[in-house]
Amino acid sequence: MAADDRIFLGASRKPDDSYQQAEALLLKYGNRHGLITGATGTGKTVTLQVLAEGFSRAGVPVFCADIKGDLSGIGAKGEEKDFLVKRAADVKLDPYELDASPVIFWDIFGEQGHPIRATISEMGPLLLSRLMNLTDAQEGIMNIAFKIADEEGLLLLDMKDLQSLLVNIAERAEEISARYGNVTKPSVGAIQRSLLVLEQQGGTKFFGEPALKIADIMRTNTNGRGVVSVLAADKLMMNPRLYSTFLLWLLSELFEELPEIGDPEKPRLVFFFDEAHLLFNEAPKALLDRVEQVVRLIRSKGVGVYFISQNPLDVPETVLAQLGNRLQHALRAYTPREQNAVKTAADTFRANPDFNTFAAITNLATGEALVSTLADKGVPSIVQRTLIRPPAGRIGPLTPDERQKLISGSPVAGQYDEMIDRESAYELLQKKAAQVQTETETAQGQEADSTSGWSLPDILGGGSRKPGPRGGQPRARQTVAEAAMKSVVRSVGSSLGRALVRGILGSLSRR
Repeated sequence: MAADDRIFLGASRKPDDSYQQAEALLLKYGNRHGLITGATGTGKTVTLQVLAEGFSRAGVPVFCADIKGDLSGIGAKGEEKDFLVKRAADVKLDPYELDASPVIFWDIFGEQGHPIRATISEMGPLLLSRLMNLTDAQEGIMNIAFKIADEEGLLLLDMKDLQSLLVNIAERAEEISARYGNVTKPSVGAIQRSLLVLEQQGGTKFFGEPALKIADIMRTNTNGRGVVSVLAADKLMMNPRLYSTFLLWLLSELFEELPEIGDPEKPRLVFFFDEAHLLFNEAPKALLDRVEQVVRLIRSKGVGVYFISQNPLDVPETVLAQLGNRLQHALRAYTPREQNAVKTAADTFRANPDFNTFAAITNLATGEALVSTLADKGVPSIVQRTLIRPPAGRIGPLTPDERQKLISGSPVAGQYDEMIDRESAYELLQKKAAQVQTETETAQGQEADSTSGWSLPDILGGGSRKPGPRGGQPRARQTVAEAAMKSVVRSVGSSLGRALVRGILGSLSRR
C-alpha cells in the first residue's frame, strides 16, 4: 500500500461490507486543509494519528495538540494486537509494519515537554484582547498601549512589561487621550485585573523568552521523516481560551514568516487544530474574518490546516468551504440540533449512489468514517464508507519514563529550558521614572538656590510669567516635573520612535 505521492487511509466497503478499494489522501493536496469530525469515542484520535504518521513518513513535519494524553503513543512502536492485525488484513495493508514516529514534546507549563513561549509583542493586541476577554473599549486601550510601545521602542516581552506600560499609560492618561482618544484610568485598571487573572492561570510561564522558533516545529530527522511536534494540552485545556489563542497565534506566526511557494508536491507543514470549536466559540466577527483569511491564504505557503471537532457545525461556513479533505466519523441524531448537524455533514459530501449519506453517518462503527478527499485536478472524490487503517505507533499514552527519555534526547533539548529576562519595557520605564525623579530633585534644588539671593523688583506685576505668543496672554510656567517628563518622552520619541509592522492577526511581523 506504500506510495510516494499519497497517504493510505484505509479501505472503502461495498454495500455488502466487502472490500472495495484503497482510499488515500494525495500529498499534493495535503495543503488544501481538512476536517475530522465525529462523536466522542468514534475513532477521531486514531484517525489523527494515522494522518500524522502518514505525513511524517512522507517527510512532512506535523504539529498537533494532545488533548487527552493518548496521542503521545505516536512516539513508540505499536504492539501487534489481534484486533489491529485483523484490521490490517481487512483493509489489505500488507505488510503491516509497526514503527515509532520521531517526536518532540512541548508543554506551555514545561512539565510534559519543552517549554513553549511567545512574547507579548509577538502575540499582538488583537489576540491578547481575545485571550483576556476584553471589552471593545478595553481592546482600544490595548491597541493604544501597543502603539505607544512601538513608537517609544519599548519591548513587551513578558507580563511585567505590559503591566508596567499600563501603569505608565494611566499616569499619562490626559496626554495620551489628547493624542489617541479617551483613555480612562478605570478601563486601564480593568485590563490590569484581567492580567492578574491570566498570570494566575499560568500566563507568566507562557509569555517570555526564549520564544519559540518556527523552524523548530518544521524539522525532519536524519532519515528524512517529518518530526511530529506534540503539544501536551491536557492541563492547558483547563483554560480553553489560552489553548485556542495560543494555536491561533502559532498559525498566524506561520502565515507571517513563511514565504509563498504556491502548491508544492507535498506540504511544508501540517497543523492539526483539535477541539476546533474553542477557536470559534464567542469569537467576534472581525476575528473570524481574519481567521478565514489566514486559512484561505496559508495554503500557498505550503501549510495544511486540519480541524478536529465533534460537530461540523462548530466550524463557520466560510472556513468550512476551505477544507477539501473530509473524514466524518459517526454522529448521533437524537435532538433537532444533532439531526441538523448530521444533515449539514451529509450535504458537504459528494453523494454516493450506493448508500444514503445521512443514514450512513448515524450507523458508522468505531473506526469507520465517511471519507472524501481531493482527487485528480482537485475535485472532491465521491464519499466512501471507509474502514480506517491501524496506526503504526502505539494506541494509548507513553509512560512518564518513556516520555522523559524522548524529551532528554530531543534535538531542542536545553534550548528552551531556562527563561531569559533581558532589558525590556519594565526596566526601561523604571530607569525613566528614576531619571524624572532625579531631574525633579535637581531642578527643585536649583530653584531653592535662586530664590535665596537678590532679585529685581516686579515692576510690571507680571511675576515669573512670560509673554504669550504674539503678545497674547502670558503662558503659565511649566512645573519642573512636567518639563522633565516631556523632555524624556520627546527624547524617546525622537531616538527610538518607529512603528512596527503587524500582520493579519496583529502578531509582530519579523520580516
